[in-house]
Amino acid sequence: MNIFKPEVFQGSMSYKRYFEGWYFKNVSKSMDQVYSFIPGVSLNPENPHCFIQVINGLTGNTQYIEYPISSFTYNKNNFLVKVGDSVFTTDYMMLNIDSPSIRVSGRLSYSGSVKYPSSMVSPGIMGWYSFVPFMECKHGVVSVSHRIDGSLTVDGEQLDFSGGKGYIEKDWGKSFPESWIWLQSNNFENSDACIMMSIAKIPWLGKYFTGFLGFLYLKGVFYPFSTYNKSEITALNLVDEKLTLGFKSKNYNLNITATLKQSGILLAPQSGAMSRRIKESIDSELDIELLSLNGEMVYSDKACRAGLEVIEGIFEIVKVGSQK
Repeated sequence: MNIFKPEVFQGSMSYKRYFEGWYFKNVSKSMDQVYSFIPGVSLNPENPHCFIQVINGLTGNTQYIEYPISSFTYNKNNFLVKVGDSVFTTDYMMLNIDSPSIRVSGRLSYSGSVKYPSSMVSPGIMGWYSFVPFMECKHGVVSVSHRIDGSLTVDGEQLDFSGGKGYIEKDWGKSFPESWIWLQSNNFENSDACIMMSIAKIPWLGKYFTGFLGFLYLKGVFYPFSTYNKSEITALNLVDEKLTLGFKSKNYNLNITATLKQSGILLAPQSGAMSRRIKESIDSELDIELLSLNGEMVYSDKACRAGLEVIEGIFEIVKVGSQK
């Protein structure tokens, strides 16, 4: 395991109950195309294999393309993984998917990537949690935002993504949390901002704790909100299709209203097997406010083509105004 390079493959092909997956979100400049591709590996005794999941954000259509485990290769030192004839790196994604359910070919190049800050004591988005043993799932942000150039051909239709925006993150371990909320967007109306926030019920040593992590990136500055930097959850509510979230750090309040739009069904890991079905939208909308603690507005904006997952068991365990 390479803690200080969370983007590279963290596992071993000898593991028996293990998953690892990378999430590539791509939004065209006109925002009339939004696709996420998820390459990954599922190491479990019943059916070890690698895969690529595809979600069309505008329709909610999803595909899970399974490949023999021998079709998965990776670079130990730099981020490069290959599933079948498709290649995924920080700098580009080259797709050659030919299956009964979907055909995708083409190359998207990535440039100007914004990296999440890393240090010896905080090697990525998980902060010092990166060093905590026996966690069932760990999370990494590979690229906060980057420019896309290139096109894809999907079932015979050419889709131009040049000038669009991309985002890359990943997860690895044994299982996803029991319940969680996740949201992300870097498609804001008036800025180059990016937001990602996640709250989860995290199993650990036979018990669990509620943890959250995330950030707002704005004009070259990261505003982190997480359990490990002693931030708090100040609001959490879901009414119909509207999710309200609030966070408080040492210096700022972050308020988010998320409106759930079109969603599709993805497979998620349970004991290494991709056997759990979850709903994900990459066409949702966000309204956000960043305020100083005295109530002064620092930033306010709207985002679209937002990623959003709401696994509702999280609402029963979160104590608003507390870190636990």
